[in-house]
Amino acid sequence: MAGPSLDTTAQLLCPHGGHVQIVSTNTRARAAGFMITSSDIYTVIGCPFQIPATPPIPSPCLTVRWVVTDQRVKVSGAAALSQSCVGICLNQAQAPQGTVVVASAQTRVQSQ
Repeated sequence: MAGPSLDTTAQLLCPHGGHVQIVSTNTRARAAGFMITSSDIYTVIGCPFQIPATPPIPSPCLTVRWVVTDQRVKVSGAAALSQSCVGICLNQAQAPQGTVVVASAQTRVQSQ
């Protein structure tokens, strides 16, 4: 993977526009903020997605599972994340609902 490494200042969205809240356990490696890893906690806030039915069934994205991570970069032993990594947004039943959108990332640290 390549591109800007992701940190706690990154703006991540679910495919429906909900914001991804990042809770990182990393307190050592920094770029603009603390570097984030695949093992951190990602909670989706404000996803409006509904399954089309009569009446519509709410099915918001709630969490993120990273399925493609940086292979060469580790932070405290966990795989680091960059702009080209792939995270899947999951609903309450752990059903995939689309990929994470990286709206912005820091530009100080790049991975290759």
